[in-house]
Amino acid sequence: MSTAVPLARPSLVARMTRAVARSTAPLSRPLAGRRFFPLWAVVHHRGRRSGRAYAVPVAIRASPESFTIPLPWGNETQWVRNVVAADRCTIRWRGRDHSASEPRVVGLAEGADAFHPIQLAVLRAGGVRSLLRLDRDVTEA
Repeated sequence: MSTAVPLARPSLVARMTRAVARSTAPLSRPLAGRRFFPLWAVVHHRGRRSGRAYAVPVAIRASPESFTIPLPWGNETQWVRNVVAADRCTIRWRGRDHSASEPRVVGLAEGADAFHPIQLAVLRAGGVRSLLRLDRDVTEA
């Protein structure tokens, strides 16, 4: 059972990280989701109101059952809201598309099992307080 995470304004570190991410996005976009870059993926989703297709590069941790995505800018970003509203998305990871459903925002403590202790320390230092966890659809081969 997931715990509700209150809406939180991103920390100063998270806002600075976002500026860096925006400036490096042209470099990360072509690499995210590729076979040899397992720490990055691309989340494909549709806008809640516009229906427009979007692709967002993200850091990701995968297990056989789920995907876990750190949310350094909080849980109110538009792409997170779109995925939660649609209750599913497609994740391009390691060169393949994966269907994911039942998105839920969880606290860092609840999702800590997806990360190595060093990664967890980096997330804490970066001000990450919430994660998006998605179930991998069982129908994948």
